[in-house]
Amino acid sequence: MNSLLLRTVVITGVVIGVLNIVFAGLEYGFDGLPLWFYLSQLLLIPAMFIPMRLFAQAAVTPEFLRRASLYALGWAVPYAIYKFAADALNPAFSPAFSLVSYLGTVALFALIFSAIRRPK
Repeated sequence: MNSLLLRTVVITGVVIGVLNIVFAGLEYGFDGLPLWFYLSQLLLIPAMFIPMRLFAQAAVTPEFLRRASLYALGWAVPYAIYKFAADALNPAFSPAFSLVSYLGTVALFALIFSAIRRPK
């Protein structure tokens, strides 16, 4: 793996994790965030390897549905960590609603990216 890709993965994972901590901290108070929430954000760093590989493959895939499915798979793991960790902090957490929201957002991201990022 080249150093640019590794640096991109680490920086992207750290930035997304920090943003999730900031957003959750502003909503629930930084002193109220449990240790597991902070530790779960560290999972974003290795999770970013998946989209880096799948997004590159999707960018050269000509078929729309196949390209959209690659984008969906790329978003699946990092967004799951981001979303479910933040949703679980809510006292009114509903796993079913969170899952439906997650699936809808991943599908929306996949369709938008697939439409915007067509191979030339």
